[in-house]
Amino acid sequence: MVRSGALPTRLLALKYGASLVWGPEMVDKAILHAERVVDPITGVISYNGKSRAMFTTHPIEKPYLIYQIGSADPELAVQAARKVMQDVSGIDLNCGCPKPFSTHAGMGAALLTNPDLLCSILTALRQAMPPEITVTAKIRLLPTQEETKKLVERIINTGVSAITIHCRTRPMRPREKALQERLNEIVDFVNGLGKDIAVVENGDCTGYDDALRIRRVTKASSVMIATAAESNPSVFSPNPVTNVDKELVPSYLRLAKYLDNHWANSKFCVIQFKSSEDTASKAEKHELKELISKGKGYNDMNSVVGEWTGEQELQEVAKAIQTRTGEAVFAHEPMPTSAEEVSAVQSVSSENEEYGMPTSTPSNRPNPEPPSSGAPLGPSNEARMPIPAIISGSDALTPTPTPAAFNFTPA
Repeated sequence: MVRSGALPTRLLALKYGASLVWGPEMVDKAILHAERVVDPITGVISYNGKSRAMFTTHPIEKPYLIYQIGSADPELAVQAARKVMQDVSGIDLNCGCPKPFSTHAGMGAALLTNPDLLCSILTALRQAMPPEITVTAKIRLLPTQEETKKLVERIINTGVSAITIHCRTRPMRPREKALQERLNEIVDFVNGLGKDIAVVENGDCTGYDDALRIRRVTKASSVMIATAAESNPSVFSPNPVTNVDKELVPSYLRLAKYLDNHWANSKFCVIQFKSSEDTASKAEKHELKELISKGKGYNDMNSVVGEWTGEQELQEVAKAIQTRTGEAVFAHEPMPTSAEEVSAVQSVSSENEEYGMPTSTPSNRPNPEPPSSGAPLGPSNEARMPIPAIISGSDALTPTPTPAAFNFTPA
């Protein structure tokens, strides 16, 4: 999930009940030379590339945020994880993306046929990260159950906290029904290993009630909601928003503007919003989509949004998380004011400082649930591969859009 996994989407998912959220897959090399910048007003943390923010987050989501890495090199994976570990709760290795963007470089689903490399990356990550930072992987089903169980066992032996299994094989596409019935046997196998590792189901979950059904059928520890969350980030709630156009779209735009989310990205996300029970007429839907599509910036959305109360939207996210978890959440931590303080906040240790400074999730704030990952889509052929920034002068964000993905354990 690349453009769909933007910061405003993740925050709304948390507001409506997601246990964990994770950002877009980032190729390991992409983040290494990014500059970490903290907005002293909103608290947004940006990892800026040559021309744009490559990854953004906010302290509110830190205990629930999983950073997803695309890698085929243990050393580079560790360097990338160390770069962001102070702002995330876990690191997830993408072993499921079947598109050339990942597989041509040995990443994504290509790792399924190179288990030695896959496991060496996970082992390196686990050894490099402090214990409060989880290390996990997401895979796809292999052609047979025995092959899948053999790979799962190897992955578990690397020390991961959880494994997410996309219930499709590498050649399968989203239009083909997920093979959820295969997961039950795999969950029993994992439980039989006696290592207390969570198995997260991925594939075709449509919302809260469906997550309950999937857990009953598969015995999975948790469920990842993907495409449905892209269409409506409130599907994690037992009572999701039905009038998406009039409730969710304005809320999203207010939050996105306040967080300074790039307009083009916000436009892309809200255009995907839909609900099968939406009360808006077809004419109203079409009018809204046209207005958003033609909009050149947030100011063109005044008639849709009304008052721009983005700060209040962020406070509502914090309140919802606090109500659900019982832990105090502050939408606005005291921010630095002087140039010296800002500089200190923005600096990042060059080599992780080996657990010295608090560069990771505090040990007294454990991860709420074992994490999982998404499998973003990429260019259909190598001719469409992004040109490196050093040549093009701009940063191409990793893969092309794919359904949003969030971890969710219904009550």
